[in-house]
Amino acid sequence: LAILRLFIGIAGGTFVMCQYWASRMFTKEVVGTANALCGGWGNLGGGVTQLVMGSALFPLFKVIYDDDSEKAWRTVCVVPSIVAAIHAFCLYSFSDDAPKGNYADLKKHGVMPEVSAAASFRSGAINFNTWILFIQYACCFGVELTMNNAAALYFKDEFGQSTESAAAIASIFGWMNLFARGLGGFVSDIANAKMGMRGRLWAQTIFLACEGALVLVFANSNSLGGAIVIMVFFSLFVQAAEGSSYGIVPYVDPPNTGSISGIV
Repeated sequence: LAILRLFIGIAGGTFVMCQYWASRMFTKEVVGTANALCGGWGNLGGGVTQLVMGSALFPLFKVIYDDDSEKAWRTVCVVPSIVAAIHAFCLYSFSDDAPKGNYADLKKHGVMPEVSAAASFRSGAINFNTWILFIQYACCFGVELTMNNAAALYFKDEFGQSTESAAAIASIFGWMNLFARGLGGFVSDIANAKMGMRGRLWAQTIFLACEGALVLVFANSNSLGGAIVIMVFFSLFVQAAEGSSYGIVPYVDPPNTGSISGIV
């Protein structure tokens, strides 16, 4: 199981490719919003998966397997893997690498220079700002990953909810990606238009500070209703901080944005 989780985690690296892809597709004036919407609506899959698998498919599969919960849960995990495989095929078959076409064609015609992946990674890794962003992003996206993995179990153990109910409640955190991460990128772009890079930095600082305050309040909530309400606002600032992060990444070292995106 641990090995399988390792490979699932490696597959999650497609997020980095998506952020680099969006950075190439959109101008810097709106890249914060573009990256935030791509990442946010992608991460929304965490909330959708919690809801669909825990509250819809799991009960259905329990009926199919004569109320055998363990077999039902193990089998239902096949569904997202099939969806991911279909999406991978469509992405490879119908997408372009950049507005001007695919990288292979651009390099073949001399429009795009050959760049060593090792050299690009080295340049990104020795940039001090890369590691500052790494820490800042860990403080927001790391929190989201933890919540996606532990929220359902927390509501089940702490408030005595059923598996289905706990999954539905936990999915709220992921559903906030529908607008909250995009909002963070949008605020970052607005702040950049008014104050330049300092505006983007101030936006992220405020989002992270509010996130930190609300996680303390959430951890000390004693009522189910109060915990849900606080989680909604907590999630809002977590996602907004993530969105503001990738409004900064393309500015660190533009030629090595892919490597920096991966490190962050």
